[in-house]
Amino acid sequence: MEEYYAGLTTEAINQNTLRIDECSTEEMLRLMNREDATVPASVAAEIPQITKAVDTLHQLLKQGGRMFYIGAGTSGRLGVLDASECPPTFGVDPELVQGHIAGGDIALRAAVEGYEDNEEEGMALIERLGVTNKDAVIGISASGSAGFVIASLKKAAELGATTIGIVNNKVSKLEAVCDICISPVVGPEAIMGSTRLKAGTAQKLVLNMLTTCTMVKLGKTYNNLMVDLKASNKKLYDRSIRILKIATGVDSATAAKVLEEASLNCKLAILMIKTGMEAKEAERRLTECDGNLKLAIRKQNKVV
Repeated sequence: MEEYYAGLTTEAINQNTLRIDECSTEEMLRLMNREDATVPASVAAEIPQITKAVDTLHQLLKQGGRMFYIGAGTSGRLGVLDASECPPTFGVDPELVQGHIAGGDIALRAAVEGYEDNEEEGMALIERLGVTNKDAVIGISASGSAGFVIASLKKAAELGATTIGIVNNKVSKLEAVCDICISPVVGPEAIMGSTRLKAGTAQKLVLNMLTTCTMVKLGKTYNNLMVDLKASNKKLYDRSIRILKIATGVDSATAAKVLEEASLNCKLAILMIKTGMEAKEAERRLTECDGNLKLAIRKQNKVV
């Protein structure tokens, strides 16, 4: 096991930051910034694999499946973060995209020792979640060696689920149990082994791509507007009004009026304005089109 860890890129010494403890504050920051600047290129190199993952997720979710992020430590926290943003951003049920961390929710704030390597708990989690062959389980591990994550994916595979890995080393233990493996290699960290740095940043960029592009393909946006957002506070209500104005060209008063008629459903309000339909009729049309607003507009305008 020692040889395995010693061979990991994420555990190597970064020659560029050897004397970071002797630097001035500004020099220290510039060193870190230069290291961080290399991350996007490592993610770009994995776009072919990310494409496969997004297309797979789209098909699974379109057919009633779910996606589960499984991780430990920083990786787990990032998965929970990305999943928790999907309901307010895209108006989806919280069950559709879920994030789970080794050690449970308490591990979001404090390190829970031993759970990263707890294979039994990883398998038990998949069983508790009721994972099926309709679902995708996405394991996140910088080293690719977290027993909790690997065991989760193995169990998910036994149940027929699609397995996707996000790892920051090539030829890892995690890769061996994945249908699709995304492995942006960011090189040694500024502080040896601190994978909350470049590795964590790369993981977050990949997670952004997975959920955002999958949701776009599911019709959760209109152009690049988040028309399925939940107007659950003043900021989001104001954003809904601005989205309506941008999408339809109406004034603020009209936008506010139709948004109320649409029960604060921004997508429904756009369809009503674009086609002249009443709320119930527009809702039926959206349902017929699986929530795809552009398709609903085109279909209705052809009918008209």
